[in-house]
Amino acid sequence: MESGPTIFTGTVFALFGGALLMWTAVRVRHRETVAQGVSPVASATLATLASVVALAVGVWCFTRL
Repeated sequence: MESGPTIFTGTVFALFGGALLMWTAVRVRHRETVAQGVSPVASATLATLASVVALAVGVWCFTRL
């Protein structure tokens, strides 16, 4: 009964982290800005870090099953 919210939360974090990582990679590959008004290196680094953290939280949720 308690695994339902855990599966949902893990899926949401994994999907968000994967989508953010993919979006950031495409933007960097096309040499487009990730965030306006911010250094391209800093914004790409922060977005990549946030996506990796979201993926790690998703994996952590799945290990709690």
